[in-house]
Amino acid sequence: MKRDERPRPRGAASYPVPALERGLAVLEYLDQHPAGRTMIETARDLRLPKNAVFRITLTLLSLGYLERDGGKRLRLGHKTLTLGYGALGEGRSLVEQALEQMRALRDATGETVCLSVLADREGFVLESVPGTHLFRCMVDPGMRQPLHASASGKAILAHLPQSELDTMLPQLQLVRLTPNTITTKAQLREELRSVRDHGYALDRCEHVDGAMCVAAPIFDRRGHAVASLTVTAPVGRMPSEKLSGLGRMVRQHADGISVRLGGSRPGAAR
Repeated sequence: MKRDERPRPRGAASYPVPALERGLAVLEYLDQHPAGRTMIETARDLRLPKNAVFRITLTLLSLGYLERDGGKRLRLGHKTLTLGYGALGEGRSLVEQALEQMRALRDATGETVCLSVLADREGFVLESVPGTHLFRCMVDPGMRQPLHASASGKAILAHLPQSELDTMLPQLQLVRLTPNTITTKAQLREELRSVRDHGYALDRCEHVDGAMCVAAPIFDRRGHAVASLTVTAPVGRMPSEKLSGLGRMVRQHADGISVRLGGSRPGAAR
């Protein structure tokens, strides 16, 4: 029997592309190591030639599918995250499912609205809808957000399964970014309890001086908090007496997105 006529295992591709198989193996491997791995570690663990891994990772880096952590370690980049969330909502992306409610919330408040997800112990902005005021907060897609100092991050953290939360909290670096930033695990746990009680989270100028945010979680059909919806504005347009009403409004629009995804907020009427 000729070499190219050998029978392949059931389900195997008839025309495999070895370079593609190796590239996907690298992506799947790094997905299992969110803290990142070096090229040498990747080649060793996958039992691939170092020169092949070198070419693959350089290509993926140049295309945005991988990123460096500032040193030699590689981890998944922003593009892989947005591709993964494209599978939600019966083939329609999370962004597409959320845009109608995002625009409605922007129109109701006049403020910038953004959609964020959790990515490697950080918040990651998938999409934003700019506010209508001449002076407004700008939040660009791709922006990273510290979980302990952002309303969007706290909204998701508060609704993680307890086992996941207990694993993640010790790994967070509670860096002080403004005088209002939460910097102890005890304070953060108390804040997350408040978020669960009220159904929305606040950023009281904890991430950026002068910027206030209100966020609520978005749930998928499994009941998992997969994203958060956030309104952000200059502190002067978000006085403390308006926060509870705005929180309920954000929560209502976040619930609308959850319904589009086939989910609902725990305890919410369907």
